Amino acid sequence: MNRRIDHLVIAVRDLDKSADFYHRLGFQVGARNRHSWGTENRLVQFPSAFLELITVGEGARIPPHNQGHFSFGAFVQDYLRDREGLAMLVLESQDAKADAAYFAQKGLGSFEPFHFERTGKRPDGSDTKVAFTLAFASDKAAPKAGFFVCQQHYPENFWNPAFQAHENGALGLATVALAAPEPSLCKKFLVDFTGSIPTSPALHDLSFRLGDAHLDVMTPDDAAESYVSVEAELDQPSFVAFAVRVEDIQLQSQRLEASEIPYQHVGSRLVVPASAAHGVAIAFEPTQN
Repeated sequence: MNRRIDHLVIAVRDLDKSADFYHRLGFQVGARNRHSWGTENRLVQFPSAFLELITVGEGARIPPHNQGHFSFGAFVQDYLRDREGLAMLVLESQDAKADAAYFAQKGLGSFEPFHFERTGKRPDGSDTKVAFTLAFASDKAAPKAGFFVCQQHYPENFWNPAFQAHENGALGLATVALAAPEPSLCKKFLVDFTGSIPTSPALHDLSFRLGDAHLDVMTPDDAAESYVSVEAELDQPSFVAFAVRVEDIQLQSQRLEASEIPYQHVGSRLVVPASAAHGVAIAFEPTQN
């Protein structure tokens, strides 16, 4: 099954400072949410995907990884010890328990599904219930990149057009970029995880279709060329960038300039470098791309 992107997990050290930066980029950023296992997040929602800005709460006690149990909080905590940035790729799931069994069969990690619920907020401030079951996968060759699928049990309570209206005209995710010294070594894992057969847009690169978006796996040099100032000497596969479609690329250029946010033109895209964007390069592209 070819899956679509559910969301991206972006690990940051200062949640409110990061949320303010995304607001300056023109996104609507949701209120702070707290998880019982110690992480806190704020969301940027599109019609069928979202960005999760996440940090470890002050004084939080994060459950460690145990045999057969993947600790989401521990992964975020460990990631933030080294850097900020795009930590995890999350795809949709219709049946997380079945996906967990499939991942175990394919050798992608034998982890128990993880279920949780929390109270969310409607645009009018009233409470609503949301619940999720997660199934994790792991690529031993890519310990710095996290992967899981997410089943939403009350999608009607989560997705809301009022949260999807952004001043920058953002319509949704277009691309996620994974930099890998040898992209071909990621191929089998990603075929099994995504359910997509890759194409090869460049000699060593791979591209996996994910609904109306795609995951590009490229060498660090190619990633640096495409997304500006990406570390060219990454020794392990790492997520380094994502791209968002916007209605009017010229207006977004003017917004970035007015907000004094550095960016460069790379082809038809506007790219805010990772050095300015909490560890992950952010590209804006016109809808016709």
